[in-house]
Amino acid sequence: MPVSTKPSFWWRHAVIYQIYPRSFADANGDGIGDLPGIATHLPYLVKLGVDAIWLSPCFRSPQIDAGYDVSDYRDIDPIFGTRADFEHLISEAHGAGLRVIADLVPNHTSDQHPWFQQALLSPPGSPERARYIFRDGKGKHGELPPNNWKSVFGGIAWTKEPERAGPASRQWYLHLFDSRQPDLNWDNPEVHAEFEDILRFWLDRGVDGFRIDVAHGLIKGKGLPDFQVRATMVGDHDDKTPSDAPMWDREGIHDIYRSWRSILDTYPDERMLVAEAWVKPQERLARYVRSDEMHQAFNFDYLLTLWNAQAYRDVIDTSIQAMNAVGAPATWVMSNHDTVRHVTRLGLSIPGTRPAGIGEKDEQPDEELGLRRARAAIFMTLGLPGSVTLYQGEELGLPEHTTMEARFRQDPAFFRTEGKEIGRDGCRIPFPWKADAPALGFNTTGKTWLPQPKSYKRYAVDQEEKNSDSTLALYRQLLKIRKERGLGDGALQWHESMEDVLDFENGSVRVVINFGTEEVPLPQGTIMASSLDLNQTKILPGNSAVWLENVD
Repeated sequence: MPVSTKPSFWWRHAVIYQIYPRSFADANGDGIGDLPGIATHLPYLVKLGVDAIWLSPCFRSPQIDAGYDVSDYRDIDPIFGTRADFEHLISEAHGAGLRVIADLVPNHTSDQHPWFQQALLSPPGSPERARYIFRDGKGKHGELPPNNWKSVFGGIAWTKEPERAGPASRQWYLHLFDSRQPDLNWDNPEVHAEFEDILRFWLDRGVDGFRIDVAHGLIKGKGLPDFQVRATMVGDHDDKTPSDAPMWDREGIHDIYRSWRSILDTYPDERMLVAEAWVKPQERLARYVRSDEMHQAFNFDYLLTLWNAQAYRDVIDTSIQAMNAVGAPATWVMSNHDTVRHVTRLGLSIPGTRPAGIGEKDEQPDEELGLRRARAAIFMTLGLPGSVTLYQGEELGLPEHTTMEARFRQDPAFFRTEGKEIGRDGCRIPFPWKADAPALGFNTTGKTWLPQPKSYKRYAVDQEEKNSDSTLALYRQLLKIRKERGLGDGALQWHESMEDVLDFENGSVRVVINFGTEEVPLPQGTIMASSLDLNQTKILPGNSAVWLENVD
């Protein structure tokens, strides 16, 4: 029988599992996760039922921002292994039926990157400096930064270069993140050519695609005008949108992705691009996934939605409508390495409260309530048409580590704000594999780069695999049904429901989620899966969900 050459468009319906390499599995026992550790646990991911893995950056880096400060885009950092280890992981993953997505950081490099070191040794106006955003300072002696931009991590977004030989005055360089992460100048053709070559380098080695970090930030507004609001990534500008900010979502950015798409389209096996773009409204986000640009864009409006039926319905409708307009799939996500884990966010007792974010310390979440809601939420997420990205550990119901002592914290946001923002370490804790093993099975030595809370013991994989009602068992069940029923390629149809309830069908599956606290009656249909044990009753308790065999 001839092999079909018809495209599968796998990225339209895929379930992608984000791995944070530092925290997934540590094969050499140094306390930091690595590529051989990931390779060892690929059978776990196959059994879970995902289609692809996305690896947060493992390229060579000083690790000031956990690998998002890259000093060599064509090599693997020794703490994770070698390039041979990376290529072996790709080969093993492909053999297991999993695709591999790498994390690319094009907005900025490390200050240890050879380009930036050359820039510091070169005079103002030189080609070496033109790769970055250097400017003369304001004030009589250039003692003030070129504009008032603030860093995402806190403080000003400019640093004055260190003293160097020569009579030329010292300039300032832009860094929207840490001072050791200078922003590249994407108005420079040399930067374009370099990253196109980096793409080809890893595509030639079998990478199936790239998640593009800060995808909306590469092009800056002409003249770098002042902007009064901090350049935050997570959409807390109140009534302002990221499109108001001169450092985000500039028009010229789309030419970059058209160029990249043309490169990927020359490779076999449908390579893909996914955007980390904190862009509002959804219609602007959809511009990143037009037919000649990227394939996916994370839906952060969905991630940040409050625990409220109408709020979710609104974001689902606007998302699907915006993506359908450009022929792209919606890409649903509830947690990642930059946000408080959704079990903890959903553990806030008042549904109308703003989701907990970096640095918020008001209400202490209810872990039990958060897990109950999170188990219900995955019925909604996996029941929607489109693609889904899961963050490692959510299938176990892992909460945020909210009680970590300051002495263990490593996120630059914590230090740049002098502890006013606790940063992102709490969602990056090493993974619990075995309840009674050193480091909960993360390695055999007991060392961990961040401390694991005592509560993680009860969430360990070996404990949940013994329990047919565990969150892990639930994820495996739903992922199996989702694939069998083709929900990723389906279409959503709403049913009328009570105020605190969402009720929709996708093909042969009917999804009902009760966001309230009171019991509600279920519609007709055989129960396929439920977030709580319902014993085939026709009553759905509060903060729970069900999949029914659609009888229509």
